[in-house]
Amino acid sequence: MIFLLVWILAFVVTITVHEFAHAWMADRLGDPTAKLEGRLSLNPIVHYDPVGTTLLLVLVVMRAFGAPVLPFGWAKPVRYDPYNLKDPKRDAALISFAGPGINLLLAVLLSLVVRFCLLPFSPLSFISQFFYPFIILNVSLAIFNLIPIHPLDGGKILVGLLPAKKAQEVDVFLSRYGLILLLFLILPSFGGNSGISLIISPVINFLFKILIPGSSPL
Repeated sequence: MIFLLVWILAFVVTITVHEFAHAWMADRLGDPTAKLEGRLSLNPIVHYDPVGTTLLLVLVVMRAFGAPVLPFGWAKPVRYDPYNLKDPKRDAALISFAGPGINLLLAVLLSLVVRFCLLPFSPLSFISQFFYPFIILNVSLAIFNLIPIHPLDGGKILVGLLPAKKAQEVDVFLSRYGLILLLFLILPSFGGNSGISLIISPVINFLFKILIPGSSPL
């Protein structure tokens, strides 16, 4: 029961800092939309999405009970007004990257805390295991969101990195078909596994081996 509560707390922290980072970056780049809508906040309730966040919570609970699932889902999207941005294409990419970026940074920082706790004769070794769910969820959510498909953050990042003409073509294509592609990748279709799992599991497992001492693959 304690570990289930830790997983739920990790879930709340992960999605909250992710959405807060989007709102913070948008505000820093000159667009106050998210701030005016109350999204520049560490209150998890303002970031809750009835479908995406509930789905993520269910998968997190399954993961806490040992199910080999990849926690993925979404929170309430942070809106921004491109007309308030100096360079809409570049700034949209920065706003999108802020979410997964802060998740990866938090995972790295918590990994350092774990390694400190596991030092010989450390009196904190018993609490190191409580940080693992935070690292797992932050890495999983970050890598999932970096998939270059709309409406994930990776779609906007990809568009921001491309030359103007190509960026417009890719943006139009992903706006039309991105959600269909995403649903196709989420549904089990490759020997019972989802396409997303086959794509991102190697990346996530690689990061786990770096960040979590003695970690095992998903």
